[in-house]
Amino acid sequence: QVQLVESGGGMVQAGGSLRLSCAASGRTFRSYAMGWFRQAPGKEREFVATIRRSIYYTDSVKGRFTISRDYAKNTVYLQMNSLKPEDTAVYYCAAAMGTAVDDSREYDYWGQGTQVTVSS
Repeated sequence: QVQLVESGGGMVQAGGSLRLSCAASGRTFRSYAMGWFRQAPGKEREFVATIRRSIYYTDSVKGRFTISRDYAKNTVYLQMNSLKPEDTAVYYCAAAMGTAVDDSREYDYWGQGTQVTVSS
């Protein structure tokens, strides 16, 4: 069992930055693929980024967002720069035991989400 707790969300003006953190429990953290997804009001949950041996981003955040992980702290981060109003959403951290990239159905564990609001 893996528990994920996100933090770092908030309200920021367009062009600003935020760093999201996701703290994971469990001693097998390093074996999981870790992903970030987001869901805006009235929209489906969408993939943002994932990290295991490789890193992948959705096109809309490439060059602005950076995913990273600290194995010693069992934590994965999402550094978000040059934020835009369309980045407003609840951001979720997720963990996958198996192969997983951008399909939310491939992820086994989810955090509770953290709200990110970008004002214009």
